[in-house]
Amino acid sequence: MIGMNDLALVGFGMPGVQEMIIILAIFLLLFGSTKLPGLMRSMGQSVNEFKRGMNDTSDDGADHDNGEAPKA
Repeated sequence: MIGMNDLALVGFGMPGVQEMIIILAIFLLLFGSTKLPGLMRSMGQSVNEFKRGMNDTSDDGADHDNGEAPKA
């Protein structure tokens, strides 16, 4: 079985500060400094929409636990 120390040795794990700076530089090169804020804003909105959808789904599932058929 592979433990967390074994995964760290093969390069898996949380990226450090240097890696995050390199990733940010690559994003700047790919998308440019003018499009990057809009890209991040739309990504944040997508994450919020996904979370909202997950919460709605879990709320809907609680209504159907009583054994009745769902109402149309």
